[in-house]
Amino acid sequence: MSELRVVLLGSSRTEKNKVGNLLLGETVFTSKTKACVRFSGTVEGKKIAVINTPYLPPLKTSRHDLTEFIKDCAKHSSPGPHVFLLLVQPEKFTEEHKRRLCRVLQGYSDQSFDHSLILTSAPREESSGSVEDFMKSPALNEMIKKCKCRYLKRSNVELPELLTHLGEITKDNNGEHVSYEAFEDTEQDLSEDQQPPPKKETKTPIIDAVKAAGLPNKSKLITPQVSGKTPLTN
Repeated sequence: MSELRVVLLGSSRTEKNKVGNLLLGETVFTSKTKACVRFSGTVEGKKIAVINTPYLPPLKTSRHDLTEFIKDCAKHSSPGPHVFLLLVQPEKFTEEHKRRLCRVLQGYSDQSFDHSLILTSAPREESSGSVEDFMKSPALNEMIKKCKCRYLKRSNVELPELLTHLGEITKDNNGEHVSYEAFEDTEQDLSEDQQPPPKKETKTPIIDAVKAAGLPNKSKLITPQVSGKTPLTN
């Protein structure tokens, strides 16, 4: 593997910037952007690319906009990320936050959870409770299980330890990256008004005439005669 590609996902822009800068060993992520940003560097002899996402799409985000978000992420992490680093504030992690993360990961690929690592930040000073208390949250526990119980606490993690965990996830997946799988199946997603119109029954003038006259419709084909002449045969 010539390059380790890591995608940062989370609702806190500040936390994503801090972790991105930590991984690269320099301050490169500083401003708020409307699209994904990619920076590369060499850390401890290893080439690493960090892709920072602008925000975490809310649940009300349309399917089209979510697809565009994921496509932008896929473009900047091409040919594909090795690890999704999920930055979580434990005191604020709710069922909604879990669903927002899952929506992006599932939209990217069914394999995304196998390539994910949760990094929890320290609770803010105004929060009442410890990290251990917030880790008991059902939503956070379920998210951790989805990610094969891979998580670290941001408050005491050092760069070497973080790089080690990223390397272990990559090794567990045989060095393979995640490939973007478009989740829109145009055939399955056609709505009723988009379905092709039903085929109309093909009718011949003779059958129309028979029906109009009220005569029984015979299945036997009758060859039309031309007045005064017989039809040509081969």
